[in-house]
Amino acid sequence: MKKQIIPLILLLLCGLAGYAQGTLVFEPSSWNFGEIREVDGPVSHTFTGENRGDKPLVILDVVTTCGCTAPRFSKRPILPGQKTEITVTYDPANRPGVFSKELGVYSSERKKVATLTVHGNVTPRPKSIEELYPIDAGGGLRLTTTLNAFAYIHVGIPVQGSFGYVNTSDHPIRLALRPVNGSGALRIEAPTRIEAGQRGAINVTYFIPADQPRYGTVRDALEVTVDNLSNGTTLVTHGIVVDPLPEMDEKARPRSEYSENILKFGVVKHTGPLCRRSFTLSNTGSAELIVRAVEGMGNISTTLTPGIRIAPGGSFRAEVRMDPSAQDYGVMSEHLIIVTNDPVRPMRRIRVTAIIEE
Repeated sequence: MKKQIIPLILLLLCGLAGYAQGTLVFEPSSWNFGEIREVDGPVSHTFTGENRGDKPLVILDVVTTCGCTAPRFSKRPILPGQKTEITVTYDPANRPGVFSKELGVYSSERKKVATLTVHGNVTPRPKSIEELYPIDAGGGLRLTTTLNAFAYIHVGIPVQGSFGYVNTSDHPIRLALRPVNGSGALRIEAPTRIEAGQRGAINVTYFIPADQPRYGTVRDALEVTVDNLSNGTTLVTHGIVVDPLPEMDEKARPRSEYSENILKFGVVKHTGPLCRRSFTLSNTGSAELIVRAVEGMGNISTTLTPGIRIAPGGSFRAEVRMDPSAQDYGVMSEHLIIVTNDPVRPMRRIRVTAIIEE
């Protein structure tokens, strides 16, 4: 019994000694800046900590979770009973709203000895017209953006986006949008006359009728003209048209699986024969998988075509072909875009690469 008790007492004493050696206490360890204005710039607070251990302690580093928070501290040894200060500065620039940031205090033994927290709420500064509308479309017209990218566009369900505008000139302007290329599926609502100082939005809507479905990429580009003049600004919208989400049970749905994410033809001669690679598209779901669209940039061709149906548990071995003589010298890289009725991942990209040599 004595032999068992003595080791336990020694372990307890060692634990207490270790605890006493490295105790740095900050009271308080959290600070609330309250409401601060972004226009007023950085704010600071100084935390005071005390070494309540029985040995000197050195702060090696104070690690922040954000570049917006900067600590300032001393690396001088803190003797038992002595105090030290850590000043934390928070920069609210371009960070409106509520914030909460932690800082970890590490000793020279690379152990975390304390955690500090600063929090508050930043009142944003008023933004200039140039910040709110960064795109100069010419003639006094400024826009919020030139791109509306829709992830998926479901057949039978309209999706809408917008381009904000403002007329910064001192007179009315005439707006026109000239189609550069179009899908035929985009609806546009835009004013033809914009008064001086007027703000508003150019609304765009994609709608693919359920009784006239189409699948794959839709893309539209509209050149902006102001008073019949253009500085080259073009509005672009695009998305991938897929099936609407099914109402069937999740267990009774198709699921697409691809054997390859990338196909490499490697180094091939420009005068060489037709190159071939393959991949397998499998249906691991419990409903029929249907290929809706297959798209490329024209550098390759494939035997996988729209309309192919794969039964549950089945698969289709697709061949991808490339004619080296039709390619430019150097690196060839293209994506094969495949759209199916898989409701979880309806679109997949397979990358195809080659190096064309003489």
